[in-house]
Amino acid sequence: MKRTALLAIPLTLLAVATDGAKSNVQVSATPQPVEIVPLPCFPSGKLTLGMTNTARKAVITDMRISGGSPLVLSRRQFSSYLPVNQLVTAPLDVRVPRGTTPGTFSVQLSVGRERLSVPVVVRPAPAKGPGDNLLLGEQAVASSTHGNMKLCGGVDGNSDSAQWGASGWHDATKSVFPDSYGVDFIAPTTVGRVTLQTLDSTRYPAAVMGIRDFDVRVRVGDSWSTVAEIRGNVQGLVGVPFTPVAADAVQVVVHDSNDHGYSRIVELEAYDS
Repeated sequence: MKRTALLAIPLTLLAVATDGAKSNVQVSATPQPVEIVPLPCFPSGKLTLGMTNTARKAVITDMRISGGSPLVLSRRQFSSYLPVNQLVTAPLDVRVPRGTTPGTFSVQLSVGRERLSVPVVVRPAPAKGPGDNLLLGEQAVASSTHGNMKLCGGVDGNSDSAQWGASGWHDATKSVFPDSYGVDFIAPTTVGRVTLQTLDSTRYPAAVMGIRDFDVRVRVGDSWSTVAEIRGNVQGLVGVPFTPVAADAVQVVVHDSNDHGYSRIVELEAYDS
């Protein structure tokens, strides 16, 4: 009888963590405490969650994430393959509703018997009185947003063009105009000046890639009015004063950019006068 040789095939064993095995997973989170401001587009409340497997074999495991009212969490679970002695991370956004009273709360992380309580400090919202930026942290509204950017990027308080990749907005419709970007106020707000920072850095100067032609518009009730028209702009920072008006919304409508490609706004601000 002819014998068939059997090939030895090495196997990699992967454990699915049980409650006992999960005690070998260390849980971490940074920063601590995490600080939040109760505005929808204020840049705060970002945690980096971590799991480190200290066992002898790789595992697949889950981190449970919880937080009571008023915290709003972007995820409730973090599941991952964990190699031995290697930190694996995931982001967690933590927000609170507008008007939340300042105080200290907590996000609870658990993997089996491992527990970590992360303090969350709610700070007061920035002042919005005379001379203050009325758009800071408010909910942005746009005609479209490019997938690599964030809708809130143009009202997050960062006007540094060198940090364009991390903060800023541009539309998603290349070479198609007009585009719009602005804020809807929660109550009528007196606005008399808009300041716009378009893309303007050593690598990408405004005269090459900044916004060229745009209008500033305000909405009173259901009616939009154009309060300023800018054409042929090659500056990075543009201040646009106009007769103060109690507006329900303010927006920039872009008709062209200097490269005829995208509308790029690093930061949009508005003031009472």
